[in-house]
Amino acid sequence: MTPLIAIAAEAADQKSAEVTDWAGRLGWVAGLLLFIAFVYWLMRQGWKWRGSLQSALPELPTAPETAGTAKLTLSGRYHGSTTAGQWLDRIVAHGLGTRSRVELTLTDAGLAVVRPGANDFFVPAEALREARLDKGIAGKVLAEGGLLIVTWTHGGELLDSGFRSDRAVEHTAWVEAINSMTTTTEGIAR
Repeated sequence: MTPLIAIAAEAADQKSAEVTDWAGRLGWVAGLLLFIAFVYWLMRQGWKWRGSLQSALPELPTAPETAGTAKLTLSGRYHGSTTAGQWLDRIVAHGLGTRSRVELTLTDAGLAVVRPGANDFFVPAEALREARLDKGIAGKVLAEGGLLIVTWTHGGELLDSGFRSDRAVEHTAWVEAINSMTTTTEGIAR
């Protein structure tokens, strides 16, 4: 009988697993989801506030009906626009802060930026200032020379717009073409 008493005593000492407090756990999950939703709401409000601060920027120009023949075309990504020289100061007014696919076309009249799902715009040749290769623009950093940055003027503001071609070897040709256009229009008032 002694071994049976020992087994019974041992069984009495064992405790069952703790029962999960589902109400407490669901409360924590709900609280975490509310916190995440609040943070996203604050980010959206900040984006809208930035857009209202930049509302003085005029509407984006559209491509003329006769833009001329295409010198260069590029298919890739549009990564956004910033204040020139301020690579972290994103411009969000008029959809310039929206990342998207892009089809760029350079003509004698200027640069046509066609963005499916976002606002298309046109940069007249006289508004182009320069093009360069760089490594970053607000929200996107790549290897050195990974981004094509086009500097242009709009509404009295100098803007940098960042593009990345599906074939990065095209970037150099774009820099040369845009910079040659800006040097040939040197006599035009900027």
